[in-house]
Amino acid sequence: MHDIIIIGAGIVGLATGLKLLETNPKLRILLIEKEARIAAHQTGNNSGVIHSGIYYKPGSLKALNCRRGYQMLLEFCEERNIEYKLTGKIITAVSKDQIPLLENIYNRGIENGLTGLKIIGPDEIKKIEPNAAGIKAIYVPQTGIVDFKKVAAAYLERILELDGKIELKASVKDIKIKTDNCEVITDKGTFVSKWVASCAGLHSDRIAKMTHPNLDIRIIPFRGEYYKVKNQSVVNGLVYPVPNPAFPFLGVHFTRMIGGELEAGPNAVLSFKREGYSKFDFNLKDSFDIFSWPGFYKVAFKYWKVGLGEFYRSFSKRAFVKELKRLMPSIEEDDLIPGGAGVRAQACSRNGGLLDDFYILEDERVVHVCNAPSPAATASLAIGEQISKTVLNKL
Repeated sequence: MHDIIIIGAGIVGLATGLKLLETNPKLRILLIEKEARIAAHQTGNNSGVIHSGIYYKPGSLKALNCRRGYQMLLEFCEERNIEYKLTGKIITAVSKDQIPLLENIYNRGIENGLTGLKIIGPDEIKKIEPNAAGIKAIYVPQTGIVDFKKVAAAYLERILELDGKIELKASVKDIKIKTDNCEVITDKGTFVSKWVASCAGLHSDRIAKMTHPNLDIRIIPFRGEYYKVKNQSVVNGLVYPVPNPAFPFLGVHFTRMIGGELEAGPNAVLSFKREGYSKFDFNLKDSFDIFSWPGFYKVAFKYWKVGLGEFYRSFSKRAFVKELKRLMPSIEEDDLIPGGAGVRAQACSRNGGLLDDFYILEDERVVHVCNAPSPAATASLAIGEQISKTVLNKL
């Protein structure tokens, strides 16, 4: 018998276990993970950016958790000797029509408590990023880079130090809520606990439906593909475009990784498999879940032009480079070699809204993290703290 079972050993599930044990080291905590290793999907395939919190609506869960989680993450990295760098970044407007959007992002950053933000012109842009285009930009000093796989591994290391347990290669098949406990049924047997916290990422909706059958959201997977840039000196830090305010993705950008490599991307392509990291990956059940969801058609109708553009850039390196050239005019096709890819779990409501905020759902004896896309890795300790408070208040 466990006090709390956590489903999913991505960075949010691990952070939840860590915060529970830090609050009460006597708790009997069990993490259940279907893969043979932790951080196998979203955590292990992201760009490694420590987000500042500049983009998010003031007062939203993203804004509050990102700002708090940012500081908690840096403190944890210092304590555990995990390398990170605060490189800063620029968000650059390349046309006059983007300037009002840029100014809105700046104002959000101020409202969210960021200090040291600067709106800069072409000359200052060139001083920071000599090869970047732009008529105006925001310089964000707080943005940084880290290897989130190492962060996740350090979370687990600390959990095990505090006598937490983990069960790998255990896929959850059902959750049964009883009068005084929960049964988590897996292909490795049944585990019993007083409470369950589900942090299942790309499968969060499927786990949530086990205890909340009328769940009104569905995960729509979007693959983000990267190129590696051969000439690593072309960018000093991080260069981002002004994002499309109607689309919950940040657009293709340049990111210098913690190991020194330079990546360009990601795009945001509808994936026909929830764990589909190749262009041609397909899963019948995952695809059926997409195309049987009423909200998907409303999203498709609203964003069909943007979606077609993303598919085109996925298959056309020339089109991908054309988009990158808006930020970095000197980039050519020969400068890029194929990199990795990740899949983002994006919750979509029945009425066709792509959820822009974190979404946490409580049932009797179970709490479900149903939508935790970027900046969830940066915010992980704050999200974990929030979930742990919810669970401990009910224990």
